This record gives sequence, structure tokens and C-alpha cells, in this order.
Amino acid sequence: SMGTIGCVTKGATMVFPGEGFDAGATLKAVAGERCTGLYGVPTMFVGMLDHPDFDTFDLTSLRTGIMAGSPCPIEVMKKVVSLMHMAEVTIAYGMTETSPVSFQSSVDDPLEKRVSTVGRVHPHVEVKAIDADGATVAVGAPGELCTRGYSVMKGYWDDEEKTREAIDPDGWMHTGDLATIDAEGYCNIVGRVKDMVIRGGENVYPREVEEFLYRHPKVREVQVFGIPDPKFGEELCAWIVLKPGQTATDQEIKAFCAGQIAHYKIPRHIRFRTELPMTVTGKPQKFLMREAMVDELGLVTPKTA
Repeated sequence: SMGTIGCVTKGATMVFPGEGFDAGATLKAVAGERCTGLYGVPTMFVGMLDHPDFDTFDLTSLRTGIMAGSPCPIEVMKKVVSLMHMAEVTIAYGMTETSPVSFQSSVDDPLEKRVSTVGRVHPHVEVKAIDADGATVAVGAPGELCTRGYSVMKGYWDDEEKTREAIDPDGWMHTGDLATIDAEGYCNIVGRVKDMVIRGGENVYPREVEEFLYRHPKVREVQVFGIPDPKFGEELCAWIVLKPGQTATDQEIKAFCAGQIAHYKIPRHIRFRTELPMTVTGKPQKFLMREAMVDELGLVTPKTA
């Protein structure tokens, strides 16, 4: 069985996905059917790369595919290109409400652009990044990403209020994602508006810290999020899944960060987990991690308006 959104292509033949993702079954299908394309979320690719029998599968038929659904860690992307032979893999970004893709990298984009951005805007779609007041931000500055065009939904079923919150009177869908768009039009998702952590007056984007921690040779998966703190307002916490057979300490992870990233970006709380809470499509659920840490540490969450 393959992933819920993982599917492989073989010429004009489709290998259909099963009900749940199974890394071994997917690798077997790719090798056995000589598939050329593979689709999935980053967690699925991580699962395949870390499969104990990965080296026994002949994946040389692979050439292309799409990785999307949640931010694609740069280190994972590089391994997919080098170890899974997907030299023409593309990254896509969007949301269900925008049918779904609004940005996508191209197969002939430079590798650096393909591993560090989600590509450029799709044809016939408009995009912009805005500040808290709704003004378009400067080129390269972070802002909330908005999408407008044929792909934007009519609205949420039987929920006019939620629709009005998401789509403004000018037809812009507010994604809730923080992004930068460079002078060439390449977009980089830097985090969620709600995920941004303000620690002692400093803005911290968890995505940036996650990308750094993915460089640690023992780290398989990591999620960084903010939890309430009486002194700093918010403090950073990291949940880490180590690669099979590895052990690590929080001191080891902090030492890895020391002198490499700003002191206020080093997670104060580090927890090692066997798995991270995910949606069925492989999106990490930071709110569940946050709630678990609040319970564990006996924190009082500030009242929100």
C-alpha cells in the first residue's frame, strides 16, 4: 500500500495508492514497476529514506515527482535528489482552499532554488505578501501570503462567517502562511503567522530553527514551537525524532546550536519522541505538541482575546 497522497507513475500507467502509507510497500512498488514519478509529503520521503532496507531497492528508474503538503526540509530535498534519483523533483505550495497549488518549482530551476524555495507563481494566479495592516511588503520581506484567481474556492460550506475571515472583499485568500518573495519571484515559506514566536521582544520563526536542526546527523524529524513563559512571554521548545538506533541529549543539541544561531533561537526545552503528532496527510500538529508541553510543565496559558 502506498501513501494517502503518494502515487507513482510508470509511463502512462498509474500505480494506485493504498489506504495508508507504508514506506516498504512504496519502495517495493517503485522498484518493481520501474516507476518514473513519485508524489508525497516530506514525512513520507523521510520514511522511505530511513527504511532499514532502503539500499536494497533499485530506484534508478525514478526521475520526477512532487513533494508538497508541508514545508520540505532542505536536507530531505537534497537526499531525494541524490539518493532517490529524482533530479527533476518539484516542490509545490498551496492549500485545499486554492485548488490547491499556487506556487511550484520547475524541473529546470537551479537546484539551490528548488531546495530552498517553493518556486514561482502558477499561471493565471495572483499572489502577494502583506503586513499586519494589509499593505504589500517590500521585496524579500516576510508577510502573510495571499492568493487570488480562478483557483480560489467560493467559500466554506454553509459557513459565511469563516469564509469572510479567509477571503477579503477584493477576493484575496489569506493563507495564514508567512512568506518572502524575492526579486525573481521565488517564494520561500518561513512559517505560519500563528506559529511565529515572540521571545523577549525578538521574533523567531520556528521554520528557520527547524531547518538548522535538520543538519544534525542524528535528527530524523523536528518540530519547533512556542510555549508560554513568565519571563520572556514565550519560550522555544523542540520535539525531535532521532534516526533509528541513535541516542542524544538535550545538551548535545544545544551545543550543536551554540555559536551557530542566535542565542534566543536555541530551544530551551528539548524533548525526544518516537513520533510526532501528524494529520492523516502528514502535516505536523504543533498545537498538540504545545498542549502536551503546557500540561507537562504545568504552565498557565495566557488568555487570548
